[in-house]
Amino acid sequence: MAKKEPTDLTVEEKLKTLFQLQTTLSAIDEKRALRGELPLEVQDLEDELQGLETRVDKIQKEIADFKSAITLKKGEITEAEASVARYKAQLDDVKNNREYDTLSKEIEFQTLEIELCNKKIQEAQIKIEERNRDMAMNQEVIVDRQKALEEKRSELDAIMQETREEEDKLKTKAKDLELKIEPRLLASFKRIRKNARNGLGIVYVQRDACGGCFNKIPPQRQLDIKMHKKIIVCEYCGRIMIDPELAGVKLAESSDDKSKRKRTIRKTKKEEE
Repeated sequence: MAKKEPTDLTVEEKLKTLFQLQTTLSAIDEKRALRGELPLEVQDLEDELQGLETRVDKIQKEIADFKSAITLKKGEITEAEASVARYKAQLDDVKNNREYDTLSKEIEFQTLEIELCNKKIQEAQIKIEERNRDMAMNQEVIVDRQKALEEKRSELDAIMQETREEEDKLKTKAKDLELKIEPRLLASFKRIRKNARNGLGIVYVQRDACGGCFNKIPPQRQLDIKMHKKIIVCEYCGRIMIDPELAGVKLAESSDDKSKRKRTIRKTKKEEE
């Protein structure tokens, strides 16, 4: 028997296949739900660690810059001290007050320069101490976060190991079912499912209401759904609707149905009497 093309399927067959796909995808969602917030927690920890490591790299660069500045200032101090010694030696050979005043001013200037360099060195050393403390604190946090990340990853891997095989089978089944559905209908179903909070793109009628948004469905529309002549969507939530019988779902008898049945039985008994 030749295999039917997706476009050759009847509406009833399309709805059955769609509902089977929905059931399979919902089962995949359940497997993923077992992971809970773990994937997000792992991602958050990875992002946080990356941020902390970037911060530590920045602190290390700042420390290196401060050390370079200290080395530079020490070199300037050495040059200034050499200049002071030279100017002091020249004081012994001055010939007039003008030369003496000029040399004295140069000595004073170089002495102030040495004091300023020493002040800058002290400030840089204080900054280095602060940055070292910051780096130590960040490295402690990194160690703590790495430990938490390893635990979360281990927990996530254990859950994924348990569900991976079954999830892969469900994914394969879903792909096979998708091949049986015409592209336009499949695209519409996926769009509806994506926008639905609970991931349901097709639902069956429950107690005269949509199984997705639970808004009441008019009797005539329910009849149209049972006829399987066309694809019908809920006018409130946009989900595709299917009747329970076609979906293979046996619903519990509602209290209204029970009351109607009891009234019918009582009426029949009275008529017999």
